[in-house]
Amino acid sequence: MAQPRFFEQPPSSTLADIAALTDARLVDASRSGQQVRGLASLDEAGPMHLTFFDNLKYADQLASTKAGACLVNARFEAKVPAHVAVLRATQPFRAFVKIARQLHGDALRPQSWFGVTGIAPSAIIDPTAHLEDGVVVDPLAVIGPNVEIGAGTVIGAGAVIGVNVRIGRDCNVGARSAIQFALIGNNVLIHPGCSIGQDGYGFVFFGPDGHLKVPQTGRVLIQNDVEIGAGTTIDRGSLRDTVIGEGTKIDNQVQIGHNVTIGRHSLLAAQIGLAGSLTIGDNVALGAKVGINNHLHIGDGAQVTAMSGIMDDIPANGRWGGIPARPAKQWFREVIALERLARDGKAGRKDEGRD
Repeated sequence: MAQPRFFEQPPSSTLADIAALTDARLVDASRSGQQVRGLASLDEAGPMHLTFFDNLKYADQLASTKAGACLVNARFEAKVPAHVAVLRATQPFRAFVKIARQLHGDALRPQSWFGVTGIAPSAIIDPTAHLEDGVVVDPLAVIGPNVEIGAGTVIGAGAVIGVNVRIGRDCNVGARSAIQFALIGNNVLIHPGCSIGQDGYGFVFFGPDGHLKVPQTGRVLIQNDVEIGAGTTIDRGSLRDTVIGEGTKIDNQVQIGHNVTIGRHSLLAAQIGLAGSLTIGDNVALGAKVGINNHLHIGDGAQVTAMSGIMDDIPANGRWGGIPARPAKQWFREVIALERLARDGKAGRKDEGRD
């Protein structure tokens, strides 16, 4: 549930209001005037809370919940205790998120950590930088020469924006982030501690004079509506640009190497490592700790399970997993075969010497 110390508390709503907002059906219409004053998980909800249920793993929590109302699909409706008002929804969690976005809009987009409404006195802004009206700059941020920043953007405390960087409108650059050699679109959310546009890992290795560094003269291009998690690193290109496509969402502590191109609306979970010169298509989903070798192509709509190591191209809509990664059905068959082999081998050893 939302903590009042940090988030605004929403006004109360009726179940009729919630049903209308989420396109859910209130099963008992006589409860349409019942008040809801917040959202909570099944195990923490009280009589004034709305919750949701869509996973049988939490059936015990549903049975014991004290919630006043629950979003649930028709399949599980009969499992809801009698004291809980039922809001029938085709996708309960999606409906729950929809109402959460309405009630807690202040949690969707970070604002100034210090309540700054303009430029903090301790911020350092080069006189050649151009900031549109409505830009917020928190304390100790540094904005370099010829930087351009669009209206509605918030630059967090201690962030450093290098020379000639362009940042669009309604963006947020988290505290202690460092950005250089980058062009950033509109409505981009960069969480704290990100490093964007630094050198890629480019060397000619083991020459007579040691490792020879390759100049990295490309940029980072981040398109509209991208979100980048805390501690993520995005290298600038060497000969061509590193590109993050529109609507892509990147989790915390992801490493993106130089010359990588990521398509639109892809999902990258935490601690992924992408080697240089990869091409990742649109609507790709990569699980946590996936590693991908350089110069590969991941097709549109591909999905890769967590902790997989990718050494080959993946076709469009492929489902891959394992180390090295291969098609998921093949991987599952191999795992089952190995388990059977180990089990049979163990049984065979137990039978030895019985004759």
